[in-house]
This record gives sequence, C-alpha cells and structure tokens, in this order.
Amino acid sequence: MATNIGILSSGRMLVKSGMLSHQQACLRQVCGKRCLVVRAAVATQEAEAPAKLTASSSKVKVRFAPSPTGNLHVGGARTALFNWLYARKVGGKFVLRVEDTDTARSTRASEEAMKQDLKWLGLNWDEGPDVGGDNGPYRQSERSKIYKQYVDRLVAEGKAYPCFCTDEELEAMKAEAEAKKLPPIYRGKWPSASKEEVDAEMAKGTPYCYRFRVPSNKEYTINDMVRGKVTWNTDSLGDFVILRSNGLPVYNFCVAIDDALMGISHVLRAEEHLPNTLRQLLVYEALGFTPPAFGHMSLILAPDKSKLSKRHGATSVGDFKAQGYLAPAMVNYLSLLGWNDGTEKEIYTVDELTDAFSLERITKSAAVFDKVKLSWMNGQHLR
Repeated sequence: MATNIGILSSGRMLVKSGMLSHQQACLRQVCGKRCLVVRAAVATQEAEAPAKLTASSSKVKVRFAPSPTGNLHVGGARTALFNWLYARKVGGKFVLRVEDTDTARSTRASEEAMKQDLKWLGLNWDEGPDVGGDNGPYRQSERSKIYKQYVDRLVAEGKAYPCFCTDEELEAMKAEAEAKKLPPIYRGKWPSASKEEVDAEMAKGTPYCYRFRVPSNKEYTINDMVRGKVTWNTDSLGDFVILRSNGLPVYNFCVAIDDALMGISHVLRAEEHLPNTLRQLLVYEALGFTPPAFGHMSLILAPDKSKLSKRHGATSVGDFKAQGYLAPAMVNYLSLLGWNDGTEKEIYTVDELTDAFSLERITKSAAVFDKVKLSWMNGQHLR
C-alpha cells in the first residue's frame, strides 16, 4: 500500500450514534478530536498538517472526470484548473475521463459542451477523448468489460458476492435499522449464503447485483493533501454494491479501477467526494492496487454562503463565456477560489499561475463566488 495510507485494526467503534440523514455532514467533538460525520462513513480529522508532496514530475498524473449530465459548473472548472496547473507545474500529465455510467442523464451533447468549455479555458488534456492515449477507452460507458473482469476476480477470491435482495427487502432492512437507531448498512443473508442457495436463485433467473464484502472493524487513514489526517472505520459502511443488476458498475468501484489502470498519482477533487474515499480504498486494497494521494477541496459558495446554484445567476463556464468574459480572466478568478500564493497579488497570467501554483497553498476554508470581483478582474485583463 502507498505510504499515505495507513490501515489499522481497532476494537473501538467510531459509530455509536443513530442513523445519518442523506448527505449529512456535521462536526462534533469526540474524545478530544474533531470528527467529521458523513453519510455512510465516519471520518475523524486530526490536527495534522496536510501531506507534503515531493513527487517526481515524470510520475505525476492527474485527472478531471466530469459526468456529462449538464453544463460545466464553475466548481468543476476550478477542479479541472487546479489539476491542470499542478500537472503543468511539475511536468506531469493531465487526463480527461468521461464518467458517463448514468445512462439516463448522460448525453454526448453535454460531453462536447464540456470539452469546448475546457478548451476555451485553455485546459488542454494529454490523454482522453479526441486525443487518445495508452490507457483508453476514456469513457466509462466503453469500459464495461474491464469492470466485469474485476468483479469476477473479486467474486472468485471471496471479496464480493451476488445479492438477490429485492427492493422491498432492502426497504424493510432500512426501516428496521431506523427503528432500532442502527447505522444504515446492509444486513441481508447473502454474504453467508451457501453455493446451493445462490445456484438456486440463479437457476430461477432472479435479478441480482454484486456487493463488495467489507471487512469488519478496520480503520483506514489517509493524509489528505488539503485536510491532513482523515480516518474511517469500516463498521460504519456495510457491504456496498459494485455492479448493479442491470450490469452497470457503481461509481466508487469503476472510479477506483480507472484511476489505478490509468496510473493516476494524485486525486484532487471537491470535499463532497470525501465520503467516497473509504469505498475506493477498500477496492484498491482488495485488488492489490496502490492508492493515489488524495486532496479534497472545499466547495464554492454563493455570496449568501449557500451552495452555488442557478438561482444565484450564471454558474456555468458557458454562461460567462456567452456574457463576454475573457478566458484568462476566468482562469485567473477561478484560481483564487481556494488558493493563494501567500502574497497580495490578484492579477495573474496563465504562465504566472503555472509558476506560482502549489498544492500546499490550497486552503481548507470554503470560497465564495463574487461576480462583482470577477467583473473587476475581467476589466483588468481587458486593459
């Protein structure tokens, strides 16, 4: 395992409270440590400095992996920019990967619009759609056979299993857990089912998914590049689905496979992905892959400190492009949403940003999107 991942066994439970609401996130004091509680996992964040990076430039490989279900939001553009700047700073590679397994919402038109927005910003990619590379295909919808191979391997090794639970049975489990104030984890019969029971259901043609077999009461720790040390306990998770009954892979499974096979060394993404990390670490470990270094950036908020959305006006790169904003001004402004070089400087060219950028200067605090400031900065770049 990579040195930034620590795996420990412990008899203590990190989860003693009841059910967590959907996408709940709150801070509380636990045993003198700040504890971040997130849906489907509990993460403790200790007061420790973020990881110091001394990566060799020849091995640095980062990615931007959008879902083509709409326009390129400024938050996604900021994520792409920070990854691109880091790759260019150290002479690494920037990969564009399209995560289009949500077949009901993903469209090729949205993908093309996102690519055009990235090109307008000047964020060219070294591997990905349109340019190719040694690790394609770069659309997840074209990698189904790869994911199935790894599912089959996990099943053969006893690390995953078919689950025949119906939606009604799963809802009943959820209701029972809520009534007993237990964590919302899977408690079905199929982890311990006999071969005869499994064969009988398959012979009947009963629909089934595949679940990952989560080890009990183990702790996994990362030294996050932005947030420092973060720890999870597996007892808060439960066995999770990796392949749906319709044959489509689940995000946390295929993203880990893709990052490993594509040689991604650093995963820099928004903090809303922090709860996903435990599942991904489990997949890396089960398949013998080395995890990347992780960094989770704070969200971009609206002036009223709520999550930035369409009700606050333009939020997509395409909107600002249509309104006449300059690409260098947009890049300049996005770079300062959660990063600074330690000086009072605000106006940068792209080359200056590339020279000044460092992951160590990414801040933990949320950034506020201020259109007035963006307009002022656009005026500076017009001069």
